[in-house]
Amino acid sequence: MNDETEDGQIAMTNVHHLEKCSRHDEPLAEGTRRIIDGRERVFFDGYWIKTYPVPVDSLEAKRRLIEALTRRLFNHTEHGLNIPGSRLAEARENCAAEKDPARKRVKSAMLAGALFNRATDIFSKLVELQAAGIEIRSDDPLMRECGHCLLEAMELGRCVLHRSGEEGIDELWGEPFRAFSIPIEEFYEGRYIKIGQAMRDIDRIGEAMIVNFTGIPAFERVEAPIREFVEAAKVKTETLRTDPDIFDVWASLATAAERLGNFVPHPLPVVLGHVIPRYNLSDGMQLIRSGRDLIFYIARARTPMPKSTREYIERCEGYLLTGRLPLLPAPLPA
Repeated sequence: MNDETEDGQIAMTNVHHLEKCSRHDEPLAEGTRRIIDGRERVFFDGYWIKTYPVPVDSLEAKRRLIEALTRRLFNHTEHGLNIPGSRLAEARENCAAEKDPARKRVKSAMLAGALFNRATDIFSKLVELQAAGIEIRSDDPLMRECGHCLLEAMELGRCVLHRSGEEGIDELWGEPFRAFSIPIEEFYEGRYIKIGQAMRDIDRIGEAMIVNFTGIPAFERVEAPIREFVEAAKVKTETLRTDPDIFDVWASLATAAERLGNFVPHPLPVVLGHVIPRYNLSDGMQLIRSGRDLIFYIARARTPMPKSTREYIERCEGYLLTGRLPLLPAPLPA
């Protein structure tokens, strides 16, 4: 699966190797599973994705899953949204009273955070009651209240931006509600679909960087560090934090990101009598680092960012044509 190089680093070849193998097979149905190199993988969106055991479907398993999804959500969204569930009434009152549209959006996002935390609080108590031998039925009033909180929070998710400030990630806001309302096995299968879509966007960004930058002499050597980073990012996308391989996987991603960010373009020579396109190399490096950051966001969230992906590809194409970057709004603080 992952092979070690002479210096002990993990060689990030598994995703590309598996993609190339699949191209020589008959067309595969989405969701096909196979044992490859001793590990079960599932086929979605052209990628063989590492699978993990599905927990037994129980209230306790759903509680752990919803708590993990809520933590992940707050980790990838703008700051200030992790409002305790005990302050739900305050958050709702403040949101309802706000008239300014920009402030209304932020307070709606804060209300969504409070709703998620309230749902988690309720679910935790239900699990405690079940552990004490009290039967919890699906139509229990607290179960219904938990579902209502998650559903309302999901609907408010459209008001929430990714931490980069570029777009929202609606998929993340819908995940806790899906984990609550469908069997765990079905939820996991849906996650593999999103991972395949995330890998596809990572490849699209990487190819846009290669196609547009390698046509510029100053950046002609940038292909190798881009491909190394893209492969490492796709492996990270399919790898859970609890996986024993995460230490090597994350170290490989971080060091590949450093090498790409430290790439030094060759200054373009001045040749008398020839017209040479003038490229702002500082703008070019800024664009490369923006692409690296966007791939990082997708790999860590394990979900696609279609708006940011589309706009980044357009910026790469614009830089190749003009040699300059258009001014963009300042991103939110990280």
